[in-house]
Amino acid sequence: MSGLGRGGTLIELGSGNSRKVRLLLEALKPDVYMPVDIAGQHLLAASRELAVDHPWLNIHAACLDYSRHFELPFLPEGQRKTVFFPGSSIGNFEPAEAEILLRGIARCVQPDGGLLIGFDLKKDAAVLQAAYNDSAGVTAQFNLNLLRCINAGAAANFDLGRFRHHAFFNEPKGRIEMHLRSESHQRVVVAGETFEFLDGESIHTENSYKYGIEEFRTLARHAGFEPGRCWRDRNGLFCVHYFGV
Repeated sequence: MSGLGRGGTLIELGSGNSRKVRLLLEALKPDVYMPVDIAGQHLLAASRELAVDHPWLNIHAACLDYSRHFELPFLPEGQRKTVFFPGSSIGNFEPAEAEILLRGIARCVQPDGGLLIGFDLKKDAAVLQAAYNDSAGVTAQFNLNLLRCINAGAAANFDLGRFRHHAFFNEPKGRIEMHLRSESHQRVVVAGETFEFLDGESIHTENSYKYGIEEFRTLARHAGFEPGRCWRDRNGLFCVHYFGV
């Protein structure tokens, strides 16, 4: 297994505005950078900005949904490939789905490439629940925005004032669950179909899995990776781990 090295091809999944990758680009000086994101216009704008700031960098943007089928449209031949998957987005996948994604990444970076991935570590349930039920209501608005999107895209009539954000840590499954709980008995029309909600009934909107380091290493091994070095923050809340093939 090789470690991170200079040159080669660096592939970032869920690149967004490509801000997170800038320090890595300066440190590794890859020959090719491939940002991957589903939002085409934002991807193009970020790639153009990055090209201005890094004129030496060969950028090949790929607009696709990597969560559905991991197959990149272009990969330079004969170059070592490293996938960068920062943040903790892997936690939004069910464990079986996460393994499928990791298997696809392993196939992509063979024979001597690697994966640099971030994930959220398991921690005290009170800490997790406070983070997902923040006093500023940021997570609540993020969750309720799902109903706004359904109203706009599916001719629905959800009344956002009659649903309340609720998140809790499901310890047996090792995940935060996000729900939208109905505050009353109500009926909602979505795309012409009527749905009835009882008082207190909830819509399960999202999961965010948390991992122990050894637990995630086992998952990665099953997908074809070998663990390398890992870095944790001083409070042991998050982890960035390198895996080779």
